[in-house]
Amino acid sequence: MEKHELQKLRDLPIEGVAERLGLRVVRHKCLCPFHDDSHPSLSFKVSKNTYRCFVCGASGGTIDLVMRHLHMDFKAACHWLADEHNIILDEWKQQEVTTPLPHREGLGVSLHRYERFFEHPFLNDEARRFLYEERRLDERVVRWCRLTSWRDKQGVPWLQIPYYNREGKLVGVQNRNLVRGALPRFRFPQGSQCGIYNLPVLNMLRPGEQLFITEGCSDCWAMLSAGHKAIAIPSATLLTQKDKELLRSLSSSLLGRTGGGFHMFPDRDAPGERLFLQLKEVLPNLQHHQLPPGYKDFGEYYRSLH
Repeated sequence: MEKHELQKLRDLPIEGVAERLGLRVVRHKCLCPFHDDSHPSLSFKVSKNTYRCFVCGASGGTIDLVMRHLHMDFKAACHWLADEHNIILDEWKQQEVTTPLPHREGLGVSLHRYERFFEHPFLNDEARRFLYEERRLDERVVRWCRLTSWRDKQGVPWLQIPYYNREGKLVGVQNRNLVRGALPRFRFPQGSQCGIYNLPVLNMLRPGEQLFITEGCSDCWAMLSAGHKAIAIPSATLLTQKDKELLRSLSSSLLGRTGGGFHMFPDRDAPGERLFLQLKEVLPNLQHHQLPPGYKDFGEYYRSLH
């Protein structure tokens, strides 16, 4: 793993990582998970992006926190952080290139070589269970998103998700591991640019129609299955400058002409609300919708209704 990749993981907001781990952070403190703590003694120093417990002495940065909390070694903790924050690691890109799909000889680095796989998508049994039984998605949405599946040399099933720009050009491919709890959870071919997801839907917006923004592909599929137009941000903690510029251009041009607006059901956690606030700075007309109590994200809420 290259130094610049490690730096990406170390630069992730430490409090956001803690919240991803299930810790409740209030005023830069939380209960220390490393000893029997009844009063918040784990403190976060945002300026240095570190944590420290003044009772048991636990301290470190983002990778250290994951290693200790999830009982992982250094490499596994890095993989977990990358998966959770949609960060593409070069070692995974190389693994994807050197692990050809069955009956797909000659699969190279260039993304245009992947295009034919999405022209006639195939869903194996694991993919069908994940999309239709677990996620309860509309088959029309799965076809629209051109989701397909494959198995690697070890027989591991993967869901393959294409990313297109607004003009319909393939710009990225995301592979999702369909084995529950397995790592890495995601893999990306070299050259993938997995930014804002489902941009072709913008060409279908009608005057006055709402456009929803979700966190991640899964919630986007649920929103589409519920009958709404939607795009997705890859991660609550990784909104790039390029993504912000694209959203600003949409706010000033596309929605200005159609008369619609941006809408969002943020995840019911601190990272979800933080993403909403980041987007609100870019999209002043973004409207907040509250999920009912007991549901962590829109996908979970959608499944409860179907």
